[in-house]
Amino acid sequence: MTTLDATAKAAEILDALDHQKRLAAFSGIEMPLAYAVVAEMRRLRTARGEKVLGRKIGFTNRTIWDEYKVFAPIWGYMYDTTLFDASAARNVDLSKFAEPRLEPEIAFHFSRAPQAGMSPAQILDCVDWISHGFEIVQSHYTGWKFAAPDTVANNALHGAFFLGQKIFVVTSRAAWLGPLTNFEISLYRNGEFIDKGHARNVLDGPLFAIRHLLDLLKDDTHNPPVAAGEIITTGTVTKAWPVAPGEVWRTEVSGLKLPGIEIGFR
Repeated sequence: MTTLDATAKAAEILDALDHQKRLAAFSGIEMPLAYAVVAEMRRLRTARGEKVLGRKIGFTNRTIWDEYKVFAPIWGYMYDTTLFDASAARNVDLSKFAEPRLEPEIAFHFSRAPQAGMSPAQILDCVDWISHGFEIVQSHYTGWKFAAPDTVANNALHGAFFLGQKIFVVTSRAAWLGPLTNFEISLYRNGEFIDKGHARNVLDGPLFAIRHLLDLLKDDTHNPPVAAGEIITTGTVTKAWPVAPGEVWRTEVSGLKLPGIEIGFR
């Protein structure tokens, strides 16, 4: 794939994102070229006025790798058009998404830029607040059938993220290290228990997922490293669950001082 091909593919995928169109999977594309498409899509989106607010990491949950046949984490950008406060999650229009699924995740805001090679404790030292939220993921490849580079080019399957309460950690970071490797999230649909996930599902804990992202970006010639001010969300703790209009989903978090979150769909 040439640079010109990456530009054309980015425009095609952005059109699919805008209008819920289906995409054909790539044939034999390597990951670096998929991330070149991501970089070009970022250029197109910022050129039309969208602002990058952070990144989402996907496929950090090893328990779902066999289901999707993707066996390593990926990442994509979040924009001011895809990242929202939880107050906007009361009546979400699902028609804007292609085959949407829901993921409960932990997100971090970086007050200073983390670096590749940092330990989880050093990464946490760069964080000023933590939040629990829901990501809506989507697949423009029918039936969620794809290869890993397809998911990257589809902006890591990112649809939207709804950010819950921000808990500031600047005076108590050390107290968060242990809980961030040992919490659980329970997931409910219309009041019925659906699933439970443990922190270890996410590459042994969300800070390890961020460490993996930093290592990926170190070798990425197309996309910049994580900067101060970015929000990074670290992948689903449970399975990714299909959602439908009329449903209300909520979470309960145990072992971590973060409140649950609720989202409703129409």
